[in-house]
Amino acid sequence: MPRGRDPRFGLDADDAGCTILHVDMDAFFASVAVRADPSLRGKPVVVGGVGPRGVVSSASYEARRFGVRSAMPTARARMLCPRAIFLPVDGPAIGEASRAVMSIFRDVTPLVEPLSSDEAFLDVAGAQRLLGRPVEIAQLIRRRMLEEQRLTCSVGVAPTKFVAKLGSTRAKPDGVVVVPAALVLDFLHPLPVDALWGVGERAAETLRRLGLTTVGEIARAPIGMLRGALGEASATHLHELSWGRDPRAVSPEREEKSIGAEMTFDTDVADPLVIRRSLLALSEKVGARLRASGHVGRTIAIKVRLADFRTVNRSRTVSTSTDVAREIFETVWNLFTALGARDHIRLVGVRVEGLTDAATTSRQLSLGEPERGWREAEAATDAVIARFGRASVRPASLLGQSDLRRTENHPHSTVVPLSDPPTPS
Repeated sequence: MPRGRDPRFGLDADDAGCTILHVDMDAFFASVAVRADPSLRGKPVVVGGVGPRGVVSSASYEARRFGVRSAMPTARARMLCPRAIFLPVDGPAIGEASRAVMSIFRDVTPLVEPLSSDEAFLDVAGAQRLLGRPVEIAQLIRRRMLEEQRLTCSVGVAPTKFVAKLGSTRAKPDGVVVVPAALVLDFLHPLPVDALWGVGERAAETLRRLGLTTVGEIARAPIGMLRGALGEASATHLHELSWGRDPRAVSPEREEKSIGAEMTFDTDVADPLVIRRSLLALSEKVGARLRASGHVGRTIAIKVRLADFRTVNRSRTVSTSTDVAREIFETVWNLFTALGARDHIRLVGVRVEGLTDAATTSRQLSLGEPERGWREAEAATDAVIARFGRASVRPASLLGQSDLRRTENHPHSTVVPLSDPPTPS
C-alpha cells in the first residue's frame, strides 16, 4: 500500500453499510491532455490559463512535486516549475471525457450525483446484489476507467457523503480508502480543522486561536465556545460533521442555482469600451449556456475585481425571467455604470441566478415589444455556432476592423448588430 495510507482503511476493511462512494478523477484535465499526447507521460504538465493572469486548472503529479496546485496563478506555477509543459484547457476533449466518466458511473447505479466534470457521489446500496460489496464496486469502476478511458481515479467508500469525499482525497492518486462505520471517528478526529466542509482560511484561523487544530478537538470543544466564535449555524454544522454525522442522501437531480462566466484581463483595464465589450461577450456566453441548459433566470449579477484585489458584487432582480443575452447585458451594463468604478479592473464576471425551467416559465412581453426578436435571433445564432463554430457569428461590437475584414471573407459568417433587434418576420 502506498506510503501514508493506513491499513485499517484499506481494501480488506469492513465495508458493511458503506454504500456511499465518492469517485474523483486524478488530475483530470492534465490526464486527458497526456492521454491525447502520450509523449507527455511522466512529465510535469500544467493545464489552465496560459497568459500572465491565467490560473492553473489541473497539474500532473509530476508538477505537483514542485508545489504546483490547482487555482494557483500560472505565473507562480512557472516560477515553481519552469520546465513544466503549460497547456490551455481543451474544452471539447474535457467534455467528451467527462461524459464517458459519468456514463461508467451510471452503468453501476442510477443514483449518481455529479459535483463537477470529474467527480461524483454514488449510492451503491441497490447495486450490491449484482456487483458485489461496495469495495468491489469501487475496484470495478477503477478497472473500467483504466481499460476503457485510460484514466485513473480515486475512490472513498464510507457510510456518509462527507466521509466518502475525505476518503477519496486520502486515496489519491489511483487508490481506494474504505472507512468502516465503526472507525469513522478514528479516521476523522486526527484530521486538521480545514478538512471539514465550510472551514476556509478565516474560520480555520479563528479555530486555531481557540486552540482547536484537529477535528477531534472541535468534537470535544464546548458547543458554546464554537457558537461564540463562529455563530449558531456554523457551530452546529461543524459540531455535527466532527462527529461524522451527515444525513444527506445522494441526489441524482442537482438543481442548478446559477449560470455564469468570468474574464480575467491580461493587464489591468480602465478603458470603458474594453470593459463594455467584455461584459457583452460574457453576457453572450451566459445567455448561450442558459439556453443550452433549458433554464431562465430573474436575478442578474456582476462581479468586478479591482487591481488591488478588492471584489465588488452587485445584482438586480428583473420583472421577467430571461435567457436573452441582450437583456442580460442591458442589466449588467446598468449595474456596472452605477458602480462608478474609476480604478483599474482585473476581472469582470456575469451571472444569472434564481433559475427555473424555461419550458414551464411564461414570458411576459413588455409594452411595445415585438413577439419575435432578440431571443429568436440568439437561438438562430446558437444553431449557426453549433454547426460552424463560435467564430462564425459574433456581435459587431465585439469585432475590431481586422476582425470585420476576416468575417467578410468567412463563408459562414454572420455579424449580429448590437443596437437594434431583428425585424420580426
